[in-house]
Amino acid sequence: MPKGRLYIVSTPIGNLEDITLRALETLKKVDYIACEDTEHSLKLLNYYGIKKPLISYWSEKEKVRAEDIIHKIKAGHNVALITDAGTPGISDPGAVVISRALEEEIEIIPVPGPTALITALSISGLNTEEFIFVGFLPVKQSQRRKKLLELSSEKRTLVFYEAPHRIIQTLDDMLEVFGNRRACVARELTKMFEEILRGSLEEILDKLEESKIAGEYVIVVEGQQEKERSFEEALKEVKELMKKGKGRKEAVKIVSELYNLSKKELYEKSLKTDNE
Repeated sequence: MPKGRLYIVSTPIGNLEDITLRALETLKKVDYIACEDTEHSLKLLNYYGIKKPLISYWSEKEKVRAEDIIHKIKAGHNVALITDAGTPGISDPGAVVISRALEEEIEIIPVPGPTALITALSISGLNTEEFIFVGFLPVKQSQRRKKLLELSSEKRTLVFYEAPHRIIQTLDDMLEVFGNRRACVARELTKMFEEILRGSLEEILDKLEESKIAGEYVIVVEGQQEKERSFEEALKEVKELMKKGKGRKEAVKIVSELYNLSKKELYEKSLKTDNE
């Protein structure tokens, strides 16, 4: 008997209508649906009238249930893997099942859809060309600050997930380690009480004091920004190099590249200051 397939199906992060037609079709045609929490997933499945045998694989049971899922697929059954919200394996259970399927050379088919990190990033107002998804930070403050310190010189936009009971402490740690950077904090995305806060970390912390702390949070923080160096500082560097024996053109070339300034403009300004 040929093996079945494993479908990795993304589900809504809040609004039940944020599901693709392909995801619905897949959930209707598979033999089993593996869920992080069957009670939670039934809300979505009942909403669309989908009735299938369910397998719970929540975190503490994932290793054991992964074997059940693999056994069913090897017996020729198709299984859809879903999580409570978003994409399985992305800061959610699912990675163990996927890894075991790969070991058994089972065909894995992705059925993409909503994910909180991209949703938050898209409306953050921060740089979206390059970013790093960190996920959840360590629970212990010492370990969390150590991780933030490792990320403090990262120039790309940073995206984190955080639980409601740690959101204030995490933002406080970010403010202390990163400085008062621009950020966006979103909660309850696509749900009735969706809230999106933008501004500096300090401003967002002030706003959160007046806000209800509830739901999962996505934190988007700008990367480290290169400090702009003024022509005044650059001119001092040019003069220092000239005192050490460098020619004006050579000194200007070195400093303009170091400070990312216009070589022509810096050269002209250096001549002008000499004549003043």
